[in-house]
This record gives sequence, C-alpha cells and structure tokens, in this order.
Amino acid sequence: MSLPYEEILDGETLPRSAPGERHEKILERLHREMAASINGIASTQLLPPRSKIQISRTSMLCPDLALVMTATGKLFLAIEIVSRDDHRADTVTKKEIYEQIRVPRLWMVDPRYDNVEIYHSFEFGLQLKGILAGSEVLSEKLIPQFQMAVAELFTA
Repeated sequence: MSLPYEEILDGETLPRSAPGERHEKILERLHREMAASINGIASTQLLPPRSKIQISRTSMLCPDLALVMTATGKLFLAIEIVSRDDHRADTVTKKEIYEQIRVPRLWMVDPRYDNVEIYHSFEFGLQLKGILAGSEVLSEKLIPQFQMAVAELFTA
C-alpha cells in the first residue's frame, strides 16, 4: 500500500494523495521493464519509485519513475503517471517545471485514457513527439532494450 507524500513546486508544498492500486500496478510494470532494460548500462541509474529529486532551489519533485545520468545525477527521463484525483499537478504544474529545467525526456502515462504522451526537450521547451495507445510500442532510442506495448502497461 502506498502512502501520501509531498512535493515542493516553486517554493510551495504540494501534498499528494496516496496513489491508487491501478497507478501502482502500472508503476510496478514500468519499473520492472525499465530496470531490466538498463541492466548493464553503467551511464544510467534507475531511482526507486517516487525518489525525491531536487530540481532547483525552490522545487523538489518525486517523479513516479526517474532515470538519471550516473556521472552527474542529472535527470534524464521523468515518468509521471497521471493521478485521477489531482491530475493538474502532473499535467500542468510539474510539466512546466520539467520544461524549465529542460529534462531531455518526459513521459506522461495517463490511466484515464490508457495512453502515453512522449515529450522531448528542444531549444524552446518540451515538444510533444507522440501519443501512444493500444498496440503501439513505447520505446526510447537511448535505451534500446526498452520496448513495451502500451496495452501491456494498462492491463488489469
């Protein structure tokens, strides 16, 4: 069972509800697949779910899943599983912060619609690269071993 937690967004404490059972099953699948995919890649580290990451002086986020560069500790991939109860924090507020810090990759996993939005950082912020659903394959060219059908992610 998950517990409530807090994030600090632009100096404001944001209490977050304990994620629900479906949220946690999706996270467990993603974490397991990502861990297997980066096994042996020394340059990348998978943090435990919802690890606290100091983004700036005024923001400390807890992405559901985070990959960091081993040498620098810099966040490379943030994955947020959108919560039905407080989705604005994930889809608007945190997304803006990820854009400000130019996180190279952001995945917004949305159990409300069983899809995944893929964002890449570019010179003007985050750019939506695609919205994947159903039998489409979730992948990342910089993590070639990671390949997962979106439908697998959302199975009951």
